Amino acid sequence: MHPAPVRLFVTGGTFDKEYNELTGSLFFKDTHLPEMLRLGRSRIELSITTLMMIDSLDMTAAGRARIVDECARAAESRILITHGTDTMVETAAALAGAGGKTIVLTGAMVPYAFGSSDGLFNLGSALSFVQVLPAGVYVAMNGRCFDWDHVRKNRDTGTFEAV
Repeated sequence: MHPAPVRLFVTGGTFDKEYNELTGSLFFKDTHLPEMLRLGRSRIELSITTLMMIDSLDMTAAGRARIVDECARAAESRILITHGTDTMVETAAALAGAGGKTIVLTGAMVPYAFGSSDGLFNLGSALSFVQVLPAGVYVAMNGRCFDWDHVRKNRDTGTFEAV
């Protein structure tokens, strides 16, 4: 059995933040996804497209519309989206009508550049989920996968949970 190719859309989020040692601020430069896939020794056939590099708190209706449009236009039926965790569920809701495709959103609570990030684990889990789940929209975090309409970010614990 040859697995279906996966489209990976990058939107930024904590996943891809860098740390400025002089100012102590976080910023975006380039996505870390190619390096993360190399470190994880991924052998999945996928195409990476960077749509935007923003904090998800800065996600607008126009940004969500672009993500929805790109998912609809993608030739692949399996799509993974890296996204900031603060508004990931809202973007998942916007994608809910993307019939016939399996779409998984994932992110990180700690930037990959910090070295102690959950991003590598979340990416690997999400890549597995996107290959085996039926059509629908899902959020994959902390080794768990949730239906888009039955999940929330618990800001007190820093984890995602079923609702």
